[in-house]
Amino acid sequence: MSEAQMTSRAATHADITEIHRELMDLIDSMPYYGDRFKSYEKARLDKTFLRTLIELDPWHIMLLEMDGATGGFLISGPANGTIFQYWSAIYPAYRGTPLGRFGMDAFISHWDNSRFHKASTYTRPENRPALALLKRYGYKEVARLEDHIFGEDYLVMERKFTKTVEEYDNGITLPLSKRLKLKAMALLDR
Repeated sequence: MSEAQMTSRAATHADITEIHRELMDLIDSMPYYGDRFKSYEKARLDKTFLRTLIELDPWHIMLLEMDGATGGFLISGPANGTIFQYWSAIYPAYRGTPLGRFGMDAFISHWDNSRFHKASTYTRPENRPALALLKRYGYKEVARLEDHIFGEDYLVMERKFTKTVEEYDNGITLPLSKRLKLKAMALLDR
């Protein structure tokens, strides 16, 4: 049997419907998070939010492919010089494959040595699979936030990057023309 070909690519606006559907399914399926948090995340991470990330930098939604088919994603965004990892997922049909490890390698390879001084994410202390993966890739627990998001504990996990760009990323700010484009796209979703 030949080895699977794994690649990563930046998302396009054409990918948003599939990514949004898979993200909503992922959030619903996670046993580590309460219903209040799930409801909040699903409302926050709407298609306009995902499109905004693409407008900032299409690589903020990194698609993971195996043999040409999308099998997962990593969603991130800028946060005051840090790249914050919002969610990552391997689709059910691709679990048990090396795609998750490939995705972490691709994420680090793409974002290290650029404009961010570290990667950061939150996870619940009970989410042992996420903690194991993050630690495997050099993330360290830097804080435990007790009764933090809707009364649940979270761990702040971070990995240092080598920042090579002098200026810092300005975060989620878009010019008027791009904001209007996103509003028009949102109207077409209805």
